[in-house]
Amino acid sequence: MKPSNRLNLNYQQLAQTFRTLPYPIIDVHSHIHGEIAAPIYAQTAEEHGVGLTYSMTSLKEIPRVKRVLGDRIRFIAIPDFANKDRRAAVGKGYLETVPQFKQHGARIVKFWNAPRLYEASDEPFTTSPFRLNAPERLEVMKLAMDLGMMFMAHIADPDTWFSTKFKDANRYGTKRQQYEIFEEVLSKISAPWIAAHMGGYPEDLDFLSALLERNKNLFLDCSATKWIVRELSKHPPEKVREFFTRWKGRILFGSDIVTSDAHLSHATTASEMDAKASTPEDAYDLYASRYWALRTLLETDYVGDSPIADPDLHLVDPERYSPLDAPTLRGCALPEDVLKALYFDTADTLLGS
Repeated sequence: MKPSNRLNLNYQQLAQTFRTLPYPIIDVHSHIHGEIAAPIYAQTAEEHGVGLTYSMTSLKEIPRVKRVLGDRIRFIAIPDFANKDRRAAVGKGYLETVPQFKQHGARIVKFWNAPRLYEASDEPFTTSPFRLNAPERLEVMKLAMDLGMMFMAHIADPDTWFSTKFKDANRYGTKRQQYEIFEEVLSKISAPWIAAHMGGYPEDLDFLSALLERNKNLFLDCSATKWIVRELSKHPPEKVREFFTRWKGRILFGSDIVTSDAHLSHATTASEMDAKASTPEDAYDLYASRYWALRTLLETDYVGDSPIADPDLHLVDPERYSPLDAPTLRGCALPEDVLKALYFDTADTLLGS
């Protein structure tokens, strides 16, 4: 059983069953790397109606990816995570990196604040130099504002991880504490913010509504396909439709697709992300599965197994689930005007796409 195609679907054929939209889908959240993998991504993006992609591509990879995707890709500034000094990468070093991305046309600066970032310091959560409101990180934000840029943030992680990997609140903080810091920063940095992965809280739509209500400069994207499919499908479809309708104009489409040339070879030293595929066919399924699942979730009333294995089920309940099991995918069939705002209008207005 293939983790990205548990159901043996023909994603290329199924892409043709989605209606042709009178506008291009804008994916505001991806990680496109690899001059060989990028054409495979370009194929599946085109098949699924994605006309423009915003990518967190490393500086050294930008020229290679740009050669493949041309005007169909734009870039988001990210820290140099090859730097083993994590504090320098997200702080002082980022002051040098952000202007280099700006030269490549980047308009968004990413602030990655996943709980595992706190593992790079022996400090407890309450005094960690990696908190989003740390002076060094605020300095980068002020530089980015001076450059006329806006922001994207990864805040928190799935509830499944806080109940397992990140149970040590002294080390990682509680999930709600992540948002106390985030709202402090939102009040200080008035530029638009895109909170990735449904703001990091697809489990609680009421919490997200209150967050959006309080912070007028906050937007969400729907990236992190497995997480979004699992948690949005738990809500009644009418509640999901109500949420997206209420916040039309504040939610953008994103996939969190990660491409790599390592997906086309049987690398024995592959990272967890690189090990997700090892042939061109597997790489295609890996990328296409994310677009198929998201469009199915958002556009249709499909109810059935997700074709993408979700190891979080096994993480939380290993006696009931294997690492290759998947949750139910329950489509919410968004109204056309809401869908258009999600897929195109909001990004076009916010980013001048």
